[in-house]
Amino acid sequence: MQNSSDVLFILLGAIMVLAMHAGFAFLEVGTVRKKNQVNALVKIIMDFAVSTIAYFFIGYGIAYGISFFQAAPALVEFNGYALVKFFFLLTFAAAIPAIVSGGIAERAKFNPQLIATFLIAGFVYPLFEGISWNGLFGFQQWLETSFGAGFHDFAGSVVVHGVGGWIALAAILHLGPRHGRYGKQGQVFAHPPSNIPFLALGAWILTVGWFGFNVMSAQEIGGISGLVAINSLMAMVGGTLVACLVGRNDPGFVHNGPLAGLVAVCAGSDIMHPLGALATGGIAGGLFVFMFTMTQNKWKIDDVLGVWPLHGLCGVWGGIAVGIFGQLSMGGLGGVSMQSQVIGTLLGIAIAFIGGYLVYGVLKLALGLRLSQEEEYNGADLSIHKISATPAND
Repeated sequence: MQNSSDVLFILLGAIMVLAMHAGFAFLEVGTVRKKNQVNALVKIIMDFAVSTIAYFFIGYGIAYGISFFQAAPALVEFNGYALVKFFFLLTFAAAIPAIVSGGIAERAKFNPQLIATFLIAGFVYPLFEGISWNGLFGFQQWLETSFGAGFHDFAGSVVVHGVGGWIALAAILHLGPRHGRYGKQGQVFAHPPSNIPFLALGAWILTVGWFGFNVMSAQEIGGISGLVAINSLMAMVGGTLVACLVGRNDPGFVHNGPLAGLVAVCAGSDIMHPLGALATGGIAGGLFVFMFTMTQNKWKIDDVLGVWPLHGLCGVWGGIAVGIFGQLSMGGLGGVSMQSQVIGTLLGIAIAFIGGYLVYGVLKLALGLRLSQEEEYNGADLSIHKISATPAND
């Protein structure tokens, strides 16, 4: 019964996080212009398929030293728990290219992005995943010896979201902005979202699935904690309220606010006090709005969905927030070190940005990353997939 319960527990978590990929898809569909909606949908499901192959054959072995090239009787031990654990962790790995997709939308070639997805899910992400969650290279042991505690990231503020956001930034810098986004004299020309209801639907799907993302990160039913669920709720609410206030009721900010809060609370959701989670989420909501505006309008970084502020920067804040709100003095459960959180977070940034910059840099030289100006003008839907989201009736 214990084995069966653990299998069912983590399987339900895997299904909930799998459903989040529909959220990624519709968040992008609602944000991009109408001529790129089909491309958004196709990219997310294809990225998941390619990630599965890369993670099954390569990435999971790098992170955990486990291979599936063994006889079937070994695979079904403990009711096949090892298999559903892979499924659960795969959905995390596949979130990385889904995050990147939103940043490079509307001007990226299709096939080079699929190759990048394979390399990211097969090599770049599993390296930091293994360091953080499986003790590779003795990194966690060194932190514990040096600072009294290892790098704590319960559900992936840095390991998943931070890594995805910083890889996305590297890809965005290689691609450059969309044509017509910025003028030669520094003007900023808006490309407003095509469909706010789809954007909101994507945000809601992600928000609901996130409770599987965080709570089921315990990976065994005996480790489940209501604290994780309530902290996720409080961070979500904090992010929503502050994003609405700072973003002056803008619906794009309002619906990304809960996601910012949830990104930030992943790391410490198992040890923070709910008030600490509320503060963590609220700060993340404000950080997202401020940095989205800064990157788009001041720094001229054309990050279509704002994935670097949302995942990259709010993920980094989540890693640091553990060192603040996880402390006993702040109502947390303790057992964390600020030094370890800073060092672990910086290592995640370095691996993600350098790895992403190399992957997209090599692909840029070898195959090119961007659609032609004419293809971009016509839209990725017609240029790549030969159909629009709402074809005209004959």
